[in-house]
Amino acid sequence: MLSNRRSNRNFALGAVILATSLSAGTPAFSARMNFDGSWSVLVITDSGSCERAYRYGIQISNGQVFSQAQSGADIFGRVTPRGAVNVRVRQGDQEAIGTGRLSQESGGGSWSGSSPYQQCAGHWIAERRG
Repeated sequence: MLSNRRSNRNFALGAVILATSLSAGTPAFSARMNFDGSWSVLVITDSGSCERAYRYGIQISNGQVFSQAQSGADIFGRVTPRGAVNVRVRQGDQEAIGTGRLSQESGGGSWSGSSPYQQCAGHWIAERRG
C-alpha cells in the first residue's frame, strides 16, 4: 500500500505541474521571456484518496514544462505567451491533466487524475523561484 500511495502522490504532483499551460496568439518568444525559469508548485487534493498536498519543482524553458526532479512520471506541458497552461502527466497506468494560468510571478489552476483504482482532483498554486 505504501508504494501505491507514493506512486499516487508523484502522479498527483505531476498532474499539477502539467496544469500550467494555456492558449495564446503571440509568438513563442514571448512565452519564453515571460515564464521561463524555475517554479515551485503546491498541489492540493480536494477530492479522492491522493495525498492531501505536496510541493513540486518544475522548470519552464521556451514555453515547455519539465520536472526538476526524477519523479518517474512523463510530463508533457506548455505555457502560452499569455500564460495559459495545459499539462498531461503519465506514470504507469495513472494519468492526470492540469490547466490554469501563470502571471509573471505566480499562478494557479485545477487538476484531475485517474488510474484503474482511483480518481483524484484538486487545485494547484505556483510561485516563480528563478
